[in-house]
Amino acid sequence: MGTVVQVAAAALVDEQGRILLARRHQAKHQGGLWEFPGGKCEPGEPVETALVRELREELGIEAQVYRPLIRIPHDYGDRRVVLHIYRVTRWQGQPQGQEGQPLAWVEPSRLNDYPMPAADRPVVAALRLPDTYLITPPEVPDADAFLRHLETALRGGIRLIQLRVFGLSPAAIGALYRGAEVLAGRYGAILLASSALDLQWAPAGVHLTSQSLASLERRPSGVRWLAASCHNEADLAKAQALGVDFALLSPVLPTPSHPDAQPLGWDRFEAWVRDASLPVFALGGMYPGLREEAWRRGAQGIAGIRSIV
Repeated sequence: MGTVVQVAAAALVDEQGRILLARRHQAKHQGGLWEFPGGKCEPGEPVETALVRELREELGIEAQVYRPLIRIPHDYGDRRVVLHIYRVTRWQGQPQGQEGQPLAWVEPSRLNDYPMPAADRPVVAALRLPDTYLITPPEVPDADAFLRHLETALRGGIRLIQLRVFGLSPAAIGALYRGAEVLAGRYGAILLASSALDLQWAPAGVHLTSQSLASLERRPSGVRWLAASCHNEADLAKAQALGVDFALLSPVLPTPSHPDAQPLGWDRFEAWVRDASLPVFALGGMYPGLREEAWRRGAQGIAGIRSIV
């Protein structure tokens, strides 16, 4: 199998929310492409130590506040790498290419405009996604009250929502979606509709149930954001092969809504996410106090219905 190269890299985020990219020298592997600054870990070197060292050597800065963002195993054919990407939000000094490499501060929405190595592509999705995913309550006795509660969540900072409701007519679901769409647009949030709702005219985002995920052979065309519900390693592998943008993995902890479901636990969650090259949210028993634990375990963040807002 050969040696796996461990790489520590940083997504530096400035006060305007822009991300720093560096362009690789032409003579290097994947030369000429843009990347997140970083480099190889020395033998036996802890990843975070390598991160701080590489940023000092490459950019002339001292990283001060950072956290794990995503871990990406990737096989280039001629070499295998594992990227350990950290989100860095505070540093000392002004980033400058210490080896003459060009730098660019890029808005998250424009990251796809910069050609990158294949292993870096999931990082773009992780950077564009927030760390909290709100799933709407399945029962909607009052549509107006539902939309008021949704706007309250948006005012509180929620920027990623799945519309998942049951027991309504197609016309009522359509009206509810359009109301949620207006609110999401007002606050700059991402709105996905559960595939169980069969809203073929909702191209902004679709969240696949595990049944929908199993039935598909290719990614649906024209969908801006595609997510999937996963419950095991096979689901995660299928989601990755299908090219979904992010996944839910559940249930991580016991949850009142599914008392008979056997929870995965954090150790199994971490082990399964370790081999997945896409952002994964932890679902089941989540609340805001578990967000940092989720990050440590390799998650993009947490997801839930009522307990996360």
